[in-house]
Amino acid sequence: MDSLQTIKQRFGIIGNNVGLNRALEKAIQVAPTDISVLVIGESGVGKEFIPKIIHNQSARKHNNYIAVNCGAIPEGTIDSELFGHEKGAFTGATQTRKGYFEVADGGTIFLDEVGELPLSTQVRLLRILESGEFMKVGSSELQKTNVRIVAATNVKLKEAVEKGKFREDLYYRLNTIQIDIPALRDRKEDINLLFRKFASDFANKYRMPHIELSPEAQNYIANYPWPGNVRQLRNFAEQVSVVEKDRVIDLDKIQELLPINSNMLIVTNKKDANSSEFMERELLFKVLLDMKKDLNDLRALTLDLIKNKDVDDFNGNTQELIQRVYQEKADENNDFIPNQYNVVPSTTQKSSNYQQQYDYSSDVYDVSPIEEPESLSLQDNEKEMIKLALEKYKGKRKMAADELGISERTLYRKIKQYHL
Repeated sequence: MDSLQTIKQRFGIIGNNVGLNRALEKAIQVAPTDISVLVIGESGVGKEFIPKIIHNQSARKHNNYIAVNCGAIPEGTIDSELFGHEKGAFTGATQTRKGYFEVADGGTIFLDEVGELPLSTQVRLLRILESGEFMKVGSSELQKTNVRIVAATNVKLKEAVEKGKFREDLYYRLNTIQIDIPALRDRKEDINLLFRKFASDFANKYRMPHIELSPEAQNYIANYPWPGNVRQLRNFAEQVSVVEKDRVIDLDKIQELLPINSNMLIVTNKKDANSSEFMERELLFKVLLDMKKDLNDLRALTLDLIKNKDVDDFNGNTQELIQRVYQEKADENNDFIPNQYNVVPSTTQKSSNYQQQYDYSSDVYDVSPIEEPESLSLQDNEKEMIKLALEKYKGKRKMAADELGISERTLYRKIKQYHL
């Protein structure tokens, strides 16, 4: 049996992460047996290396190794692909065809994205795992095959079992041995090693000088979340190698090419990154970002109500509240806020039967008598505006939300709040 370092060199695996080493050692250990293996990991982490190692280190290494992406085969033809079919079994079946399980007899078959298999195919697969027996599509003849099955998925199969999308008996039959591949964000010490390897490969491929990163840029990519894992890092290294004219990439360029959004929070403290405290803080940041968005939506809706419903005759407490809500927005945009918000000092005392109305198109004030509104409650007017928008667009929430200037999610919450 080959050593861990030999396996890494043979299959081009870069990194010394503890989780990665544990997964590789487990694969080497189970390789000589015929136990079914389930490989778990996010998309792009390199799950395809595990079945290759298992096959290469087993007694089956001189027989066929077949990799099948279950998610890429249409549901109507997957049984034919896996188990074969007889001539005339369906329209277009002009001749008898062997399936992957028949071709891989004596070898290993890798079922990638096994969680995408339809339930009818899962029944057939379970029979092969239990007895090695199968029937071609359109045939009543029982055939036997001797294959080692290694499956992989980025779907949480336990949740799929609970939802009825994956057979529980098949899950336990496949999951005799489970190998977990860590995400790239959990292998921070390997990220710069991988980048240098990829950059070197692409420099040789395209015959150009190697790309190098400044220390700040190296720290940035080491703490970047990499949602696409190793696949994303490899594509990024290729992009930088081909597109960038400068061979030394600084932090500004890296931040331009790898921007951070609200769902990608960079961690600079490695100790915090591995602690539950960090995870809680990250979740809190996400909640705060969502709350800020909802607050902006509410501001926009309130201002729209004031503009369209002419609700300007507020009492002192309400004026103070509106000033507080919109002062920050005005400071950001240097916009002028009307006198009724008490932002601009006024020497004129307003009468209870008059209100200052602001013409938003011409920037001209107009003082005219108005009728007292039925309700000065922002909540009542908000509810009324939502009802009008929904009636206007016949209950279509997306169009109503666009009309109100708020997100569809906020509109949905308001509908529930007001029992509309």
